[in-house]
Amino acid sequence: MGFATVRSRHTQSLAAVVLALVATPLQVAGADWGMNMTKGVTGFSRDVYHLHMLIFSICVVIGFIAFGAMIYSMIKHRKSRGATAAQFHHSTKVEIIWTVIPFLILVGMAVPATRTLILMEETGHADMTVKVTGYQWMWKYEYLDEGISFYSRLARNSDFARRPESGTDVRSVENYLLEVDHHVVLPTHTKIRFLLTAGDVIHAWWVPALGWKRDAIPGFINQAWTMIDKEGIYRGQCAELCGKDHGFMPIVVEAVSPEKYKTWVTQRLAEQSGKAADQNAVVAN
Repeated sequence: MGFATVRSRHTQSLAAVVLALVATPLQVAGADWGMNMTKGVTGFSRDVYHLHMLIFSICVVIGFIAFGAMIYSMIKHRKSRGATAAQFHHSTKVEIIWTVIPFLILVGMAVPATRTLILMEETGHADMTVKVTGYQWMWKYEYLDEGISFYSRLARNSDFARRPESGTDVRSVENYLLEVDHHVVLPTHTKIRFLLTAGDVIHAWWVPALGWKRDAIPGFINQAWTMIDKEGIYRGQCAELCGKDHGFMPIVVEAVSPEKYKTWVTQRLAEQSGKAADQNAVVAN
């Protein structure tokens, strides 16, 4: 086997590796891969997803061009082929080109990103407001328009199973560490404003399907909003390390139709009135 044949096969193998490295991210970009960002169930979350895929695609193209040119130059102009270093000097035209092109690319990326960020802050004209307060280690929800409030904690079966002395196989627990005792019930096709704060340390309220995360900071109010398109149950977690039980602060949003939401509000208010009456009776006795 001659040197030329070995060199040819080596070049073909290198080209195959380069092709695989370029093809893999492109395939990932077009697939609903588990490690990729999800589209979510709100218009805003889909905007974030498409922005993510746009920036990712631009980076893939830039990487393909830059590394492709570099690898081609190394193969085409290597010393073993008798190539000699080129002698050239300063070029104002080239410097202008490689300054203007990245500038235009950055502007093209900044315009949709800025639009999405502005949309994220449009919390006005909301149909309802929910105040979220983080505690170690639970969440308090207050529906300011309906007069409903409750605490939401890790579900008891998960809380029991997580303890080493329980002897429970956690794989047998449905939605282990992702279930709570009280869901956050929200209506679909309704603009909902969230006011987020904390009563002790910094927490972060995060439900991936909604497309955003907000820090809950003591003494400070953060705002966010959502409008859920599809009924369903969407799970999240505290996304800020807040203490030893940080991993046991799940969030469960249950999106229902506006009609079902009204029914839930009526039932919840009746339950609160009943509990208040029972407490007053105990105090009176």
